[in-house]
Amino acid sequence: QVATRSNISSDWAYLQIVDSSCYDEEALVYYIHACGDHNDARPMEKGLTCGWCSWYHYYENIDHDSLSKNAHILNKSQSKIGFNVCLVDDGYMTSWGDWTSLKPGKFVKEGGMRVLADAIRSKGMQPGVWLAPFSCDKNSKLAKEHPDWIIKNDEGRYANSANCGKFFYGLDATNPEVRKHVYDLIHRAVHEWGFNVLKLDFLYSSCLPGNGKYDITMSRAEAFYLGLRTIREAAGNDTFIIGCGCPLGSAIGFADGMRVSCDTGPTWVPEFPLPHWDNGTLPALRGMLRNTLSRSVLGHRWWHNDPDCVLLGNTTKHTDDEVVSAASVVGMTGGLFLLSDDMEKVSDARLSVARKIFPLTGVTAVPLDLHSTTNGGMPSVLRLWCTEQNDATDDMSDGDDETIELDVKSRVLKEQASRLETEVGWSSRNNNIDPYSRERSCFFVAPGLGSWTVVSLSNWLSHSTTMSVSFAALVAHSIHDFVAMGAPKNSITNAPNPGEKSESGYHMFSFWSSEYVWIPHQTLVDNSPLVKRLESHQTEIFHIKPADPTSCQYIGSDLHFSCGFEVASFDAKENSVLVHLKNKYAKTGSIYLYLPSGNKFDNATVKVNGVPGQMDIIARPTIEGHEGLVVRVPVAIKGTGEQDDGVISILLSK
Repeated sequence: QVATRSNISSDWAYLQIVDSSCYDEEALVYYIHACGDHNDARPMEKGLTCGWCSWYHYYENIDHDSLSKNAHILNKSQSKIGFNVCLVDDGYMTSWGDWTSLKPGKFVKEGGMRVLADAIRSKGMQPGVWLAPFSCDKNSKLAKEHPDWIIKNDEGRYANSANCGKFFYGLDATNPEVRKHVYDLIHRAVHEWGFNVLKLDFLYSSCLPGNGKYDITMSRAEAFYLGLRTIREAAGNDTFIIGCGCPLGSAIGFADGMRVSCDTGPTWVPEFPLPHWDNGTLPALRGMLRNTLSRSVLGHRWWHNDPDCVLLGNTTKHTDDEVVSAASVVGMTGGLFLLSDDMEKVSDARLSVARKIFPLTGVTAVPLDLHSTTNGGMPSVLRLWCTEQNDATDDMSDGDDETIELDVKSRVLKEQASRLETEVGWSSRNNNIDPYSRERSCFFVAPGLGSWTVVSLSNWLSHSTTMSVSFAALVAHSIHDFVAMGAPKNSITNAPNPGEKSESGYHMFSFWSSEYVWIPHQTLVDNSPLVKRLESHQTEIFHIKPADPTSCQYIGSDLHFSCGFEVASFDAKENSVLVHLKNKYAKTGSIYLYLPSGNKFDNATVKVNGVPGQMDIIARPTIEGHEGLVVRVPVAIKGTGEQDDGVISILLSK
């Protein structure tokens, strides 16, 4: 006989029984969606942020001149990268806590923070500012005048709120006077100074452990909730809030962006005077990438993940491969995209890396080896799915309940992604994007492009190695799996079913190296893996598209890592191809096409931007007895919006 208890008390628990027909590659996705729904998370309400932050080059040594110089360069670069935020980080105040005490000679004489915010806004960007609202320096005026606001530990001493190289105090969020101080600070920054992007750091300092608090009956979670609610009420709903140093779960519904990684840094691992053995929390590129990869599941479900800044400058010790890897991870995970260099000193080669991941797609790849990696917790394989928008989805229901459900979901996702693709910018509400959307990992492209898989493969080891991925991981397992991740069921008009192995094989295009390979059907039958030798800390992005030997196909480009997001329209006929690339931003590179019956196109007429162009043959694959051409067409997009800008036509010569 089992004894029973009349009452059991516990915290909230989550239990969900998932139907076997449901599919998702991430085990926590249903729980994450439930948390987002319960906390009213609106991850797409304000769109994505692409901009610049002063911290990683200037640190605390900022002034009006350095900020104005970089804002001017960012403004001049708008035709290449659409920067929409310029963020002023630490260094403008005399002490943490004394936020209105600006550094003499650097900010006061130029008119203060309002003039700075207005100057940034005049350059076409949203002004942002860094604050640590629940922190103060021990020598600050605030600490001396309000010692009762500071949290004390159980021994009666000030609680430890140290960061790397700095000790500071945490302010007690249970104290109504502290909350008023924070409310006034945030309200001033937004409504008086004029900043509408806030990077709020060290938020954990509002709920440090200890019994020296104003209200000891309040739990740390309750205190933290009060602090976050105070911040949002003071800032208003229109302000973009980036949480940093913030307990993640408690901020759902409050933060628009969230730092999900430790600080990046100028080196791969921490270097002296930092302890090199701490690869987990100290500033370094490796730790930043590891956290970004492992927490990618949260992106666009609770908020926009902030992976921290991409450092392009030669003032760091990053190799070219490490810069490309950082950009690849940020592009594939699709969160916030911030640079943090003296923009005057960034080389064209390094800046071109950033241009290849802009604009952001607004979707996040799935780390396939998240739970199986043996490389210090760093996943090496990320996967995105891409599919075309197609009006035929309206007719794809065959009457059964399962198909109807998939049909409705596909159309909703198609419409949402179509709006998202138009422009993922500062205020997505202007584009009618569903702020509650939590779908990801599949983005939509122009009709005619078909469907394909994007896979990034990274070598995080300190030496070169040969890496492999099974092709089974690179294609959808079934049509229902593919549709469940967002693809219209019949989105492929002239290509094999993406849920089945293509009898014709696959086109594979390597983005960073611009290399093409045709993968025969037999390779998939044998389940042979994708094999690539990568140098230390190198990343390659592969595009795997089902081959159709009888139709023209868009293979990819070196313009955008997605090899499809850059295309506005694609129209392929028996004897002609017309490609219209998006021409909002200036880009230079090449597109790659597969042309069937290659002998017909050997002497075809090529036009680029309305004038005669060039077509280079790079491969002659024979697919199911059909000899085709894979060609490269160089293109230079001016970014002026002219009618022929970015238009490529190939016409069979008569």
